[in-house]
Amino acid sequence: MKIIKRYALGSILVLLLTACSNDVAPSTDEDIPNKPVNLKMASTYPSSLVILGTLAKRFESQIEIISGGDIKFRFFEPGALSPPLETFDAVSYGALDSAWSSPGFWSGKVPALQTFAAIPFGPDSAEYMAWYYSGGGQEIFEDIYHRHNIHSIICGISPPEASGWFKEEIKTLEDLKGIRMRFFGLGARVMTKMGVSTQLLATGDIFPALELGAIDATEFSVPAVDQKLGFDRIAKHYYFPGWHQQSTFFELMINLEKWNELSRMQQAQINSTCGDNMRYGIAEGEALQAEAINLLKESGTIFHVWPDEFLNAFETAWHEVAEEEAAKDPDFKRSWQSLQEFRQSYKTWKDLGYIKTDR
Repeated sequence: MKIIKRYALGSILVLLLTACSNDVAPSTDEDIPNKPVNLKMASTYPSSLVILGTLAKRFESQIEIISGGDIKFRFFEPGALSPPLETFDAVSYGALDSAWSSPGFWSGKVPALQTFAAIPFGPDSAEYMAWYYSGGGQEIFEDIYHRHNIHSIICGISPPEASGWFKEEIKTLEDLKGIRMRFFGLGARVMTKMGVSTQLLATGDIFPALELGAIDATEFSVPAVDQKLGFDRIAKHYYFPGWHQQSTFFELMINLEKWNELSRMQQAQINSTCGDNMRYGIAEGEALQAEAINLLKESGTIFHVWPDEFLNAFETAWHEVAEEEAAKDPDFKRSWQSLQEFRQSYKTWKDLGYIKTDR
């Protein structure tokens, strides 16, 4: 009888364990050995550019180390695989595996993506990341990109940019009218309202255009980058602050089908490497500017700070641009409203927690 009871008890335990096992999630690709992947990565920025390009090269080397060699991205200089400003379509169609860029370059295709590059009078790096990672920004960002068969990851960030290089000093708002200027992102729309004729040029085309007189002025990046590009050899008037880009996101675009073929571990390794790139970009970006500014002063660069009259005019024009873009494009409206609501809420903490610089 005891043997029968023990047998019956054992049978019940087996049945219970079997039932419980049916509730366990099926094996995921985490349980499957990773398949080594080799992806070609086109770039909008040359590898020699501090932050803008070097962060891409850093990602290239770090992801191979972190993945134990299972994931290899091969960086290609701008134009080697695709014209720099055509990489969005190439990744979308699958002609390119991946590309390094900034979402602001795709304003002509997807206007809403400009809100994930830089915002005029917008958040600094800490607040921008807070909205993106914890305030709903990432969900909107990925939803937009997935509709274009791209999975994009924010993979780098830079500190505030300079406002631009001008061949002639700008003394009044009238002086801006008729100037031909290279400008990026939403700030270009603002400058257009100020009477500036703006155009978006790829990195390698800016210096020749400025040198040959095709443009009269340009904005591009932070002092450490601008100094390396030699803009001070042609335009001596350098303006601050960079009201149009208080912080700038850079991205790693991956063809969505290629992304979905990766294991969950591989996806996590890419995300983690990009997260580390953000840390590195902030630290390096903030540390390098003072030396670059000193070098530019030694070269004869004249530094200017925009008077309140100019900044107020730029900000008024920016609000007009934001309203116009939101009225035209549902995705722009969605991301812009999300950011505004977050910033309004965040202001409560920012006003209490941080020392005001104008105290």
